[in-house]
Amino acid sequence: MAIGERIHFFRLLRGMTQKYLGAAVGFPEKSADVRLAQYETGTRSPKADLTSALAQILDVSPQALDVPDIDSNIGLMHTLFTLEDLRGLKITEVDGEVCLKLDKSDSKTYDEMSQMLSAWLEQAKKLEVGEITKEEYDQWRYRYPEFDTTQIWAKVPSQELSDAMMDAFKDKLKGM
Repeated sequence: MAIGERIHFFRLLRGMTQKYLGAAVGFPEKSADVRLAQYETGTRSPKADLTSALAQILDVSPQALDVPDIDSNIGLMHTLFTLEDLRGLKITEVDGEVCLKLDKSDSKTYDEMSQMLSAWLEQAKKLEVGEITKEEYDQWRYRYPEFDTTQIWAKVPSQELSDAMMDAFKDKLKGM
């Protein structure tokens, strides 16, 4: 699903009009609906700062908007092929059913992905037994990893900030 379709999906999910969302991200009120329609139809592609602003207003992670193009079965297959190449996703068969699994030979990727998938499974099980609502489940998914309490997530400073800090402490490091 292209980013425009995701914007459209979440806008409707939140009960917003194109004019409302467009104005909320700072487009002039007269043309807010037209501008947003351009993004939703794919005529224009939002830059990172606009994607972040849309995500904030739609109450989702920017990554929830900027997903690979999975709107066709072939697009989905190529996404899975990419996951095989980059993340060690493997196709297999278990009890006569086609299944996807992680390749354990790349232990770092396996461990990280296994933790994240286990957290997802935990939320899905909670939904299944009625421990959480569909809305809470969706909030967990659409704001991931913000509401994931199974792992410790740290914000990492930008490379520019890291470089600036290293420059500031160079003299002190030389004396050690």
